[in-house]
Amino acid sequence: MRSCVQEFKHETDEALVMMAQQGNTAATEELLLRYKNAVRARARKFFLVGGETDDLVQEGMIGLYSAIGAFDPAAGKRFKNFAYLCVTRRIYDVLRAAGRQILPEEEIDPDTVESGISPEEFLIDDESRAEIRHKMMTVLSDFEFRVITMYLDGMSYGEISAAMGKEIKSIDNALSRAKKKLMGCLK
Repeated sequence: MRSCVQEFKHETDEALVMMAQQGNTAATEELLLRYKNAVRARARKFFLVGGETDDLVQEGMIGLYSAIGAFDPAAGKRFKNFAYLCVTRRIYDVLRAAGRQILPEEEIDPDTVESGISPEEFLIDDESRAEIRHKMMTVLSDFEFRVITMYLDGMSYGEISAAMGKEIKSIDNALSRAKKKLMGCLK
């Protein structure tokens, strides 16, 4: 399958979207592959109580797939920005449906991305983030807090291990403890 997709490696995202919208499944696959890591990184910026990062990645991929179908090159926007917005909105929708029990470490920049979120919602989100961050700091040990913060920033277990000077198993254990503690205090 990858050999079919190799022919598209020099195509722009916008050209691939046009091909995908005309039914070219290989172009769609290429776009999904190109953006898979970006979707994973975006999903890792959030913590879904009772869920897994993979759940948010899957939702983000659905948002990416929707972006491929809905992108309008005549609007003068880059597909990359549109895809980022669609992925983020899809993840936000899932998090809101889960009762807004989220731990976002990064927000959409309203100056660079068009968003349907009102200034009031941004303010509420900021206050919620600050409250949740405070809970994290009081419930988690310093080590657990630093580990989960690095994890939410998109670092792998190996990168966190190297940065902290600890074994990967210690990182895994700290993340497990942190998730359990956070699920307990956010219910």
